[in-house]
Amino acid sequence: MRVWLINHHAIPPTEPGGTRHYALATELIRRGHCVTVIASSFNHAAGAQIACRTKGQLSTVTRFGDVPFLFLYVPAYRGRVDRLWNMLIFALKVWNCVGTRHLQKPEIVIGSSLTLPAAFAASRLAHRLGVPFVLEIRDLWPQTLIDMGMSPWHPAVVGFGVIERFLYRNSTKIITLLPNATELIVSRGGRSQDIVWIPNGVDMSLIPWSDSPPHDVFTVMYAGSHGLSDALDPVLDAATILNRQSPGRFRFRLLGSGPAKDALRRRVHAEEIANVVFEDPVSKLEIFSKMQEADAFIISMKKTGLYRYGISPNKLHEYMAAGRPTIVAGSVQNNPVADSSAGITVPPEDPNAIAAAVETLAAMTLAERRDMGIRGRRYVEQHHSFSILGYRLEEVLQSALSSSELARNEQPKK
Repeated sequence: MRVWLINHHAIPPTEPGGTRHYALATELIRRGHCVTVIASSFNHAAGAQIACRTKGQLSTVTRFGDVPFLFLYVPAYRGRVDRLWNMLIFALKVWNCVGTRHLQKPEIVIGSSLTLPAAFAASRLAHRLGVPFVLEIRDLWPQTLIDMGMSPWHPAVVGFGVIERFLYRNSTKIITLLPNATELIVSRGGRSQDIVWIPNGVDMSLIPWSDSPPHDVFTVMYAGSHGLSDALDPVLDAATILNRQSPGRFRFRLLGSGPAKDALRRRVHAEEIANVVFEDPVSKLEIFSKMQEADAFIISMKKTGLYRYGISPNKLHEYMAAGRPTIVAGSVQNNPVADSSAGITVPPEDPNAIAAAVETLAAMTLAERRDMGIRGRRYVEQHHSFSILGYRLEEVLQSALSSSELARNEQPKK
């Protein structure tokens, strides 16, 4: 198969951020398929351009390992208006086939809805090329906006809703990262038999097993985006409680970037929360060595109905693969940490419960924490290894090609 995989925010492992599509493309290429990842030149997680640009260039092709990336040049952004402009520029370039003239025509196009305009443009490109379109649903836009408090009648919600329904109705197959999203997708035009769950995963070869050495200071690490939905203020509250009760015994290391990071930094400085350290994001190739320095990890979520459809964050599976216990501060429908007894789950936005979970883990022996970490790693190996997920994606694409061919053959001949 010749596949074009279009995701506005796809990045190679040399960059900070999620590398799902690089990993899936690598697996497809290992199986003999030809895959090109089409992405924007701007890395959202790092806030910087990925590809070098010479004057007048609209795109460039760069190979990372076995995976070719076609980067479409887009403007950088910081605020919401600039970000919207960035989205539209990328979508227009995909729509107009910028940079694809020298690529071999695909047999199938995948469009990721990390941004809906990009997925819509990918669907129109597939239609123009006369090939099947597979939609990947990363987040449930615009439902996510509604669950975060936006009015259902807000122009952005209404506009995204129109695009959402169009995509569901005009996709040969739909991939969702959320295990309980099928009912919602069907209610908005999707066909249940064409919806497949392929969650996020981990390239296990990047994370060799490593025992946690004993530390004088028990280190809890968060590695991921610092956004509003990540609910990191309760983590700072828990750090404050622990620092007051046991000064110098606990440390919280927060790695990454995001729109809430500056405010979180200011709060730590103003309140003199001495046991919290912020660190810059690092590439996927570097992050796992950093993660070996943790005694435990934490993922924190807002108290919202947003997670009733399930979760599939990159960082959660990476935490588990690193072989350390994980604290899940959230209420979710699917919880791999609880399923594998690989950590502790507490209610969302509850600093006292987070602090108690940290103390519980710190009171365990190294062997007890090691057993937790092993259970989490085994669970990820069995359910979230990209070698397994790549095989599942290959099956979806082959099914989409077969369905499309069958539909063409059933059309009445003129």
